[in-house]
Amino acid sequence: MTPAKARVWARENVFAQARTQSLSHHRFVMLLPNNSKRFGRLAGQALLATSIASVSYAQSSFSIDWHSPTLATPDTCSGTPITEGDILSPAAGVPAFGPLAAPCIAISGGVTGLGLFNHSGCVGHPAGSPCRIDVDALSYGRDYALGSVAAAPGDFLFSTDEFAIAGVAPIYAPSINTEAIAGDSATDVWSNGGFMGFGPFAPGAMPVGHKAVLDGDGTLSGSGFVYPGLGMLEPTFPGPPPNTGDNLDAYDYDPSMGMVGFPATGVYFSVEGFVLDVFSGVAGSAADLANGVNAGDVLISVAPGGPPAVYAPALALGLSIDGLDDLDALAVAENGIPGFQASQSPYDWVGPGGRDMVLFSVKRGSAVIGRPDSIFGLPISEGDILTTPLPFGMGGVSIWPGIFCAAENLGLNSLRVPGGFPDDLNALDTVSLSQMDCNGNGIDDFIDILNGSSADMDFDGVPDECGPPGTPGCFCAAGSAPCGNTFPTAGCRNSTGVGALLAGAGSNSVGADDLVLLASNMPAGVPAVFFGGTFPVGPLPFGDGLRCAGGNIVRFSTPAPTSALGELTAGPGLAAGYGITAVDTWIFQCWFRDPIGPCGNGFNTSNSLSVSFAP
Repeated sequence: MTPAKARVWARENVFAQARTQSLSHHRFVMLLPNNSKRFGRLAGQALLATSIASVSYAQSSFSIDWHSPTLATPDTCSGTPITEGDILSPAAGVPAFGPLAAPCIAISGGVTGLGLFNHSGCVGHPAGSPCRIDVDALSYGRDYALGSVAAAPGDFLFSTDEFAIAGVAPIYAPSINTEAIAGDSATDVWSNGGFMGFGPFAPGAMPVGHKAVLDGDGTLSGSGFVYPGLGMLEPTFPGPPPNTGDNLDAYDYDPSMGMVGFPATGVYFSVEGFVLDVFSGVAGSAADLANGVNAGDVLISVAPGGPPAVYAPALALGLSIDGLDDLDALAVAENGIPGFQASQSPYDWVGPGGRDMVLFSVKRGSAVIGRPDSIFGLPISEGDILTTPLPFGMGGVSIWPGIFCAAENLGLNSLRVPGGFPDDLNALDTVSLSQMDCNGNGIDDFIDILNGSSADMDFDGVPDECGPPGTPGCFCAAGSAPCGNTFPTAGCRNSTGVGALLAGAGSNSVGADDLVLLASNMPAGVPAVFFGGTFPVGPLPFGDGLRCAGGNIVRFSTPAPTSALGELTAGPGLAAGYGITAVDTWIFQCWFRDPIGPCGNGFNTSNSLSVSFAP
């Protein structure tokens, strides 16, 4: 990593760590997929600078459906009860490892936000009771215009509902196949795996692929994986509402978000119709009728309070022609020209004067399912990514939407497979390959690892040349905790209910001297200090925690109170300040007071971070 890149990493990394451990009867991989690391790094707001009070909306925005038990829960930022009409964001501003606080309401569905009818009357209503304000697709109009860069076609991000079981198992876990068994798939965000070239993609046009990018709750799943979460509830098992956990109903990742206030570009979205879902046996909430729109319309709120207007009518998308269609996922690259200039053919949205790119899916039970698409003449399925109809004069074969990417390419089942169990695509986003390419070689990091061009010795799904400095260790596994206060992914459990997590950002370069240490998940306002040793020991019981730093012990910070979020940082400048040389290896930990800790010793420690320094 160059010093310049290292400085960027130090400023913008989310300080999430991942490593492989062995636990009892199975291999536990604390997996941070390559895209997840990038979600924090590109966000432009390091966890160092995040405060809950300042969060308005963040780079990961999402909604949940009216089946979800998080409804009526007070949001973390304002205490306002969450509804299915609100756009949410992670409480810390970026995805993180759990346990996590409830999400924040980034944009209200009411008079200060989207302007949905009767939103105020729905605040506080219980899960499982439809209230006709359900936002089920989302974009800010700035999604990556696929094909804009010849060498970087991009990736899809998507989610599915709790009934999805996926088709052919992708070769990289965690996947829908691994997570659905445990009920942990409906809150997750998936990437198509970097297999994407230039479409449209009929079934079999590209290798089957998807991989987990974001989790619902950021904790150990039933399948044995941990990856950064958004703050939702899991597991979510199939069944009628209310669900056992949440269902991610809309999602958008936009690295330019994060400012306070309503987005200047407006909010593009759709609301749920009254389509019957044959799997759950329950019809939709009919939010379209309550707001005087069609469930197949793409709506826009250009300013707080609305009411929302129709941006792209259902008929222009090839929907609701002979029955009700419910648009269920959305990606929009708006061309900046007022109004909707419907795409006439794939990629005519690229370049000066390009049209608007609108990609979408439809909900299970929509009338258009089974109709021949306009590009391939294939029966449309609920897992397909669709685009505006291809005109007959340009080779179109029907009046219906075109299949831009068939469900099978995403590793999803479709009705085109005899006896198949069609999976519902629930949310959609498009991102550029550069956002998935931490080493800048023009190849998705996932593919780099698979073909052996990049090593991934720590099994975190990120090429080792891109990862943050150091190797974490001294996790509080079963049998080592001083009083049974085990916490296998960080230090031993403290009075917050979790273990303190130590992570590094920047690089191991003494010349750059940009290493930053961040300890989190500690009690707020307690004295804490970073220390380090010259060789590993133990783990040895040390207060309510463990000590793994031995040899020559040095304090690497002056004692200071932890922040309101229970965090403490040190660096950059550690090399110059403490005489670190290019041949040194230090094992860092954080010590902190914990007067009401579980073991009664009054203090605890984080996990360790071993850093071998270089010139």
